[in-house]
Formats: sequence, C-alpha cells, structure tokens
Amino acid sequence: MARIAVIGAGMGAMAAAARLAVAGHRVAVYERTRTYGGALRRRERDGFSFDTGPGLLPLPAVYRDLFLKTGREPLEECVELVQVDPSSHHVFADGTRLSLPNTSRAGVVSALEETLGAAAARRWGDFLVRAREAWDRSRRPLLEEPLWPNWQVLAEREPYPAVPHKRLLRTRVAGTLAEVGAWELRDPRLVALLESHALAHGLDPRATPASAAVLPYMEHAFGTWYVRGGMRELARALYERCLARRVEFHFGAEAAGIVEKDGRAAGVELADGAVAEADLVVAGVAPGVLDRLCRGTRVRAADDVPAQRGAASRVTVLLALRGGRPEGTAHRTVVHTGDREAELESLFGAPAAVPARPTVTVLRPDDPALVPDAGHEAVTVTAVAPGGSEGAPDALAEHLIAVAGRAVPDLRDRLLWHEVRTPADIAGETGAEGGAVPAPALAAAGGRLLHPSTGTRLPGLFTVGGWSHPGGGLPHAGMSGALAAGLIVEGPEFRGSQ
Repeated sequence: MARIAVIGAGMGAMAAAARLAVAGHRVAVYERTRTYGGALRRRERDGFSFDTGPGLLPLPAVYRDLFLKTGREPLEECVELVQVDPSSHHVFADGTRLSLPNTSRAGVVSALEETLGAAAARRWGDFLVRAREAWDRSRRPLLEEPLWPNWQVLAEREPYPAVPHKRLLRTRVAGTLAEVGAWELRDPRLVALLESHALAHGLDPRATPASAAVLPYMEHAFGTWYVRGGMRELARALYERCLARRVEFHFGAEAAGIVEKDGRAAGVELADGAVAEADLVVAGVAPGVLDRLCRGTRVRAADDVPAQRGAASRVTVLLALRGGRPEGTAHRTVVHTGDREAELESLFGAPAAVPARPTVTVLRPDDPALVPDAGHEAVTVTAVAPGGSEGAPDALAEHLIAVAGRAVPDLRDRLLWHEVRTPADIAGETGAEGGAVPAPALAAAGGRLLHPSTGTRLPGLFTVGGWSHPGGGLPHAGMSGALAAGLIVEGPEFRGSQ
C-alpha cells in the first residue's frame, strides 16, 4: 500500500484519487482553494444558482465506469442524469433556426432536410459517416490508452478519411476543419454548425485538423446530458465517492514544490512549510504550475509532447430573469456570428480580443433547483475569449447579452441582474495562466493538439487533468484519472480500458 499525494481537487485528480483508494492506497488530496471540482463551480445569489464551468456532460460512460469501479452505487444513484433533447438549437446568421435531436443520426438528417433541404442533409449525413470512421481510428489512442511512446505516429496520421477535392485543376484532400466545411459541406449554415464545435473548445477551425470531426460525432453518437441541480452536482458526487473510499482532503493547502529524494518524487512541500511525505505524487495542475513545483527539474524529455500553453479562455454572463422558462425552450441554443472572418480574426489574430458579435452558447436548463421559484429563470451565456484577455466587464456583458437576445427575444425586459465571469476568474479558480481552458487531444497537426503523457521522466510523478493526455473536457479529465491510476496500479505495461 503506497502513500499517494494528489495536488489539486479537479475532476481528473479526484477521479484518480477514488480509483487509487479503491486499489488499496492511502490517498491525500492537497487543494489550494477552499473547495473541490476545479472548473466545475457554482455561483449562488438571491435564490438563483449557476454553473460557472461546463454546463453539459458529453460521453457520460466515462463517469458511469468511474462510479462502477469505485463503489456499489452507480452514477445514476448519486446524481440525476437528464438527456437533453433537442441536443441543441441553432440560430444562424441568416435567421434560419434549426433544432437537432439527441443521439439520432436519422433524426438529425431529417431535421436538416426539413430546414436546410435534402442536399444539405445528405452532405451532413455523409460527413457523420466519415466522422465515425475518424472516431473509430482515434478513440483508443486518444481517449482510452496512455499516450504512445511513439506519439509522432498520432501527430502525422490524419484519421479523418480522405475525400479528394478538385480545385484549380488540382486534386486536394481537406487537412483542416475549415476545409472540410468549405469543400464537403459547402452550405454556410452547415459550416457554422461544424465550426462551432471547434470554437467551443477555443480552436481556430482554419488551423484545427480535420480529425476534429470527432467532436460533433461524439455529440451525435453518445448524446448530451445534464445533471439535475447543475453540473456542480457531478463534482459533489465524485467528492463524496472519494470520501467514502477514505481519501483525505486538505483545502487551503497550496503546494509550493514537489519533494525529490533519491531521484524520484517523494512528497509535496506546502506553502506553509509543511511537507507531506509520499511514495508517489499525482499532479492535477496547469503546465506553468507544474514547472514551478518542479523547481527546474525537467520532467518532460525533449522528444516528449510539449505542454500546451496560451490556450483560449471563456467569458460567461450569468443572467437572473423575471418570468418563468417558456415551455418548449431548448436547453442549449447556439447563436452563430454574422461575420465569421471578423470573429476568427478577433479571437486568433494579433492582438486577440473578444469579437464584437461572437458566437455564443445560451444555456436555459429546465431545473427548479436553479431558481427561487417558477416565476424566474437562470440563464448562462458563454463565448470564447483569448486567454488572459481583459476588458471592462460591463462592455463584455453587453457584447454577449446583445447576441443572446436573438435566442431570448425579451431578454432585456426580463433582466433582473447579471454577473460577468472573465478569464481572470477562471485563472483564480484553476491556476491556469490567463484562465486558459485546455482542449481535447486531437490527432494530426504535427502533434500540436496532443497533450503530454500521464507519466513523467521523474519516477513517482504522474499528471492528470485537462493539461495531460487525453486533454480537456469532462470525459477526458475522467479518463486521465483512469489512465494515471492504471499506470500506478498495473505499471508501465498498462494499456488502458478494454
């Protein structure tokens, strides 16, 4: 039985802690803030409650497996999972509105045919078939297995099937998501639908590899889910599962360094000078924090996947509205920008800034637990922002509220109050420089969108969370915990879930 110190109480860190405790290890978690959950936070005010991090759960099988492997109570006995249907509602620049059903390719194609026409529906249906092929090729190495030592194969291999396109008398194959949209989908509304999946993760579709086709495929194939009471309830359930497995939590305990002894990780030095000795250390922190904790020790070799830095962040506006949620309202509405090029140049150009009219996601949960009574509604509006970007909160709020008005026509008349969450708030909660939010790992693109391995070059030190393989997002964070636990329990021969 090993003593294991876990730095951070994010979802990946707690997933690892629960699995390691079940395997018989003594696990202690050291979290610099006063609560658990990482980005899964909650803001409460005047009887309203809002998720300030992820608002929906894709691929719930990851957490079903976690709860199955760590206790007798399955996930559904610990939280109430609700399948969101429609999966999403879209408001396009030309005013077209489209609702997509959950986990039904046939239903999606039918909805597209009714709204955008038979040709557009056929092209999207064909695209989903190719996206499934990309998913089948990349699922295990990018989600279920530790990062391959020869990760360069993933960097070079594009799992999205080649669809030759003749342009200027030359036959070419789409290499980016933007090219997939322009050459294979063609309808600007389909392009907006496709690219919104990249934008949601802070990725520029013009530079994002075609392998990102797996992002919309995952949503169509496995559905979109909500946790009743807010997504924070998922963090609460995992925290309680850790406690039930006798994981120790120390809040307000900031790590100042990783102790090394005889050439291996041997504990954690805390900011108050105390030292928590351990046989193994699991770090669920951002790259800059890991560098500081290691105090100059190189834990990644020169030929390892480099840590991602400078990722995009988020701006979120929390809206308290008078008047109840209208019946039939979609849980999630994506309002697409009217000027794609201007949006991309603002977000990914130099200097980067929040666009004047960004693509925004409006979440309107049908959940009585979030409001003081049936005569009110809690709405969350989110847009991508450059990491570290600053701006007057009121001006940022005006940007997003103006766009959200296309999804909630009477928004300003119903508005009681609002609060703005900026990249600085995310930085304060997660420790990530500039409030950066990690994207999921993707193949191709020279490995630029891969994340470093869970194992490190310092014996006894492992990493978890969105900044480690397999990257950002709730499912990926959960899998990082499974991979770290597998490598610790079974050793380097561990090959992931079967």
